Amino acid sequence: MNIVKASQHLNVVVEMASKLFLTFSCILFLASFMLPVLSHLQDPHLRPNTLSGNGGSLKAMQGCRKGDKVNGIRDLKLYLAHFGYLNYKKNPSATDLEENHFDEELEVAVKSYQVYYHLNATGILDEPTVSQIAMPRCGCLDKVTHGHTHNSIHTVSRYAFLPGTPRWNKGQLTYGFGPLFPARFIPPVDRAFGRWDAASQYFTFSRATSYQVADLKVTFQRVDHRDGSPFNGSGGVLAHAFSPPDGRVHFDADERWAIGAVPNAFDMESVAIHEIGHLLGLGHSQFQSAIMWSSFSSGVTKGLSSDDIQGLRALYGA
Repeated sequence: MNIVKASQHLNVVVEMASKLFLTFSCILFLASFMLPVLSHLQDPHLRPNTLSGNGGSLKAMQGCRKGDKVNGIRDLKLYLAHFGYLNYKKNPSATDLEENHFDEELEVAVKSYQVYYHLNATGILDEPTVSQIAMPRCGCLDKVTHGHTHNSIHTVSRYAFLPGTPRWNKGQLTYGFGPLFPARFIPPVDRAFGRWDAASQYFTFSRATSYQVADLKVTFQRVDHRDGSPFNGSGGVLAHAFSPPDGRVHFDADERWAIGAVPNAFDMESVAIHEIGHLLGLGHSQFQSAIMWSSFSSGVTKGLSSDDIQGLRALYGA
């Protein structure tokens, strides 16, 4: 009798386990289906830097030229529009198939991008162009488009000023760190301000008594942080800054940051020097050795060049 009851109890346990396994499997299946959908609902608008963080799409488009229709061309148009090479204002959530058409205007924009980055200006998405687009970079624009023209921002030598040539009307500026800024990265940012202080012959920088009263506000942010320029997680845009007299500079907290040349990480001081240049009114330089060059490599350090210093002195008349 005990054996019969034990057998019946075992059957009940097996049946319950089977039901639980089936239920769990269904949940996993639904999760795998719904997560991409939920992700899209949370972020329905394509970010301008999507291409930079999506090497697969870029690789699929390599070799594209005028006349081609390939998935991802719309993303390329949005990328080039965001950084100032194309006057493209289509709704990012639209699904017009013609947006994936590699038209003449896009060819002109690709050529402009290639010229800016000293590449062979073919208008074709060749390997060097794709590699440059995939590079981690600053989120500030390179150029300003006017209507359907492709005029560059005010350029002297290879350095450039931000649109409208904004500048500070005082030489003594204070800076402060947001409450969540990692303490270990404060010293390299201090050093970055010191680099510009020593080189400018115009500015002096000092730590403010509080973050709220600082002229320049330094913070770590993630994804959509409500400034109109969302980060995209690891890869793509590393940081961005706002022109005078705004004073905000944001570093992407999802990137791997380091102090010094650490493999597969970005040197905080080097990127900070670049972003401080934007805070002072400098745009991106076309001189690759300049700190104001737009893209960065991991595992390396970089400092001010003569082009950066000449640009700041030209802007402030020193």
